Amino acid sequence: MKYHIKDIKLAPAGKNKIEWAEKFMPVLRSIKKRFAREKPLKGIKMACCLHVTTETANLMITLKAGGAEPYLCASNPLSTQDEVAASLVRDYKIPVFAIRGESNKVYYDHINACLDIKPRITMDDGADLVSVLHTKRKHQVDDIIGGSEETTTGVIRLKAMEKKGVLLFPVLAINDSNTKHLFDNRYGTGQSTLDGIFRATNMLLAGTNFVVSGYGWCGRGLARRAMGMGANVIVTEINPLRALEAVMDGYRVMPMSSAAKIGDIFVTLTGDIDVIRAEHFKLMKDGAVVANSGHFDVEIDLKSLNKMSSKKREVRPNVMEYTIAGKKKILVLAEGRLVNLASAEGHPASVMDMSFANQSLGAEWMLKNGAKLEKKVYSIPEKIDMEIARLKLSSMGVSVDKLTPRQKHYLASWEIGT
Repeated sequence: MKYHIKDIKLAPAGKNKIEWAEKFMPVLRSIKKRFAREKPLKGIKMACCLHVTTETANLMITLKAGGAEPYLCASNPLSTQDEVAASLVRDYKIPVFAIRGESNKVYYDHINACLDIKPRITMDDGADLVSVLHTKRKHQVDDIIGGSEETTTGVIRLKAMEKKGVLLFPVLAINDSNTKHLFDNRYGTGQSTLDGIFRATNMLLAGTNFVVSGYGWCGRGLARRAMGMGANVIVTEINPLRALEAVMDGYRVMPMSSAAKIGDIFVTLTGDIDVIRAEHFKLMKDGAVVANSGHFDVEIDLKSLNKMSSKKREVRPNVMEYTIAGKKKILVLAEGRLVNLASAEGHPASVMDMSFANQSLGAEWMLKNGAKLEKKVYSIPEKIDMEIARLKLSSMGVSVDKLTPRQKHYLASWEIGT
């Protein structure tokens, strides 16, 4: 079995962590049991470009239980947990190509290693794997039944490809699922981003001016949790509707040019480039902390910051101090990459339980339906979304009401008035 990881001897620690995460993933566990019986993915090779974490490990184990042959590479050079990669290889015989801190060249070498197997189904987190297929390995596209995309940034890229008519196979937008973005993005990102900031800096949040750039589901979740810990939350937005919602939720809203003057901690969650730029760095306080929780390391303009800096040094693990304008210090966390994965462990397993339930059931659905789909981006069917919600509630011991026949009739009719 081919693989490329840091050290196979790390496997025992990884296995303990994988088993710990599995305790908090009851929905995926129930899917794994059914997959083990029915083998719905039997013989299907899968190239999976995802964050190599304990939760992802349980997804890979579930896919293998369903008969698939999953190959895993990292979707971010700093998100890999090396001990988890080692355990997947040694204990579960799943090929992994990922090393924490790998260079850009090695990162793409690993993506290509997963594509060398000639997969039938792809799984992506940021659309890098799909991009390589569409640019450098088009000859393999005819073998692809379809794929899935985990995150907001990747879905944006894929929908742009569809709009331009260059998308070459159908893709499921996992992020469009309610049981993904309403929970993973809001609760997962909200908690894990703060976790990454705390682990990197050990700062007290209460009383700080905490700037959240982007008020999508990730931004909403982070803003609410930061406010709950006593921070004075400021939101920057380009969308008037989201900005209005942030105001109505109790936050101050202003342009980044204004927020830069008063912010203590800045977090970008937009999916766009150059959200914090040179003109903003010039306005920041001495000691301002800058982090990113969007998918790629492009939201903070580090090229400009490097040019502006007279000195640069690592002052703590995952904290780089830049000296600008003579004495002023700007602190950048995790090289501008995903702070929740680079400085912490990513989302809690209990929320990834739903996200990866969508991935596993999405792969099953794509295998059944891919041949008749157009080359478009599709949402997870509502039936699957609702089933995941039902399974999650059941695992929590929560019951819900059911409509009576009379209520169903009322909702389906127009004759009954007030």
